[in-house]
Amino acid sequence: MRLALSLPLASCLAIVAALPAAAQDRSINFALRGGVGAAPDYPGASSYRATPDLAFTFGTLEWGGRKIGTNIGEAPKTGFGFTGAFRYLGERDSSDHAELAGLEDIDAAVELGFGVVYREVNWQVFGKVRRGFGGHEGVTGDIGGDVIFRPDERWTITAGPRFSLGNDTYADTYYGVDTATTNFAAYEAGGGLLGAGVEVEATYRLDEAWALEGAVAYQRLLNDAADSPITQAGSEDQWTMRIGVSRAFTWRF
Repeated sequence: MRLALSLPLASCLAIVAALPAAAQDRSINFALRGGVGAAPDYPGASSYRATPDLAFTFGTLEWGGRKIGTNIGEAPKTGFGFTGAFRYLGERDSSDHAELAGLEDIDAAVELGFGVVYREVNWQVFGKVRRGFGGHEGVTGDIGGDVIFRPDERWTITAGPRFSLGNDTYADTYYGVDTATTNFAAYEAGGGLLGAGVEVEATYRLDEAWALEGAVAYQRLLNDAADSPITQAGSEDQWTMRIGVSRAFTWRF
């Protein structure tokens, strides 16, 4: 009887002992960034405002001995990879801008999605797709590429073109005019290629976990975004800037 009881007990102890080791094979590596930035008051505006700079960057997912991606701070592996995609759009309040009198207000929006990137040592190309929540429920995306400079082990500088896209729902939310108002004629904005420009980004690694990040981007609105009466009253030239601090984390589960 003692032998019969000891065998199941030994099996249970073996399973429990194996759990911590199994947990070591399951982890996710990511980074969170926080800082400040400057962006147009609303898409198509000629005035600017300070904005929060918040971002999530996916590093790696490790599960059962398999690993996808590259840890934050390490030189990315060449080939295909996956990334998260996030963007925050502030609210548009007509009471804050006389030129928007008669237009509906738009709540702040958060866009979440994913991206695919192909990297080589000194260059990369990528595409991202996001779905909006809050102020709009449309779909947006970016296509771009970068030349990558690494002057030393701490600095990484990227620069390259950007192309911005959005579906009809997104375009009509920010660039459309539902009814004729005092300042604008009715206008229905369609989706497609809505902007093109360039972005320069610099990252300085303080240590394995912490880094300083900054970027400057220019975009020229195109097609229905550029032809919108809202943009015509504002500007087709859109600048954004940001600077922040990022922290890498590894969560084992």
